[in-house]
Amino acid sequence: MKPIAHICTDFPTKFGIPRQSGLAETQGIIIFEKEYRTPEAFRGLEEFSHIWLLWEFSEAKRDKWQPTVRPPLLGGNKRMGVFATRSPFRPNPIGLSCVRLDKIELTSKYGTVLYIEGADLMDGTPIYDIKPYLAYTDSHPDAKGGFTEALGDNRLTVIIPDEIKAGFAENKLQSLLSILEQEPRPHYIDDSERVYGFMFAGYEIKFKVNGKTLTVVSTEKAE
Repeated sequence: MKPIAHICTDFPTKFGIPRQSGLAETQGIIIFEKEYRTPEAFRGLEEFSHIWLLWEFSEAKRDKWQPTVRPPLLGGNKRMGVFATRSPFRPNPIGLSCVRLDKIELTSKYGTVLYIEGADLMDGTPIYDIKPYLAYTDSHPDAKGGFTEALGDNRLTVIIPDEIKAGFAENKLQSLLSILEQEPRPHYIDDSERVYGFMFAGYEIKFKVNGKTLTVVSTEKAE
């Protein structure tokens, strides 16, 4: 197999990326390799609101695989079978994400590109296939969530000072808020005085977490 496209997102590094697709209002642009840019390949796709992305955990490759992993949702201190998790450390580094398709655009530079929302992918991630999401077969409201059902809603209250908000466009600010609500720090770390940081949309976002409240303390333009 070979990649058919790569995605452009606001995440140059792994830290801070939402742990699942659709949890945050993140934007992305899918740019296809030259041989897959023909408009005919996308005929009818505009009729769908969501699509599946099959992609590669390109920054999580290992020579050997392990049968158990430590899911972050369990605090990183309990092991589960790799096939009972969505850990990036798998026998084959394949990722699966369901995202909203905002629009399809024909450009002079890249041919057909897709604008999406809700992606949990790092900038530059290779994509191997795209398929339409079909609610009548892909949605299972009565499905069991395994060990994740006991975790409940862990979203945080986010405080961003007005002077920091002013530095972001409205869509980027909403994306940042939805990302921070999801508790971006490792779940096994709980230090109210520690300052964490991650790169987003050309800025290093620095924040603290005290209980269920996250406060952004500063943002610095990336060099």
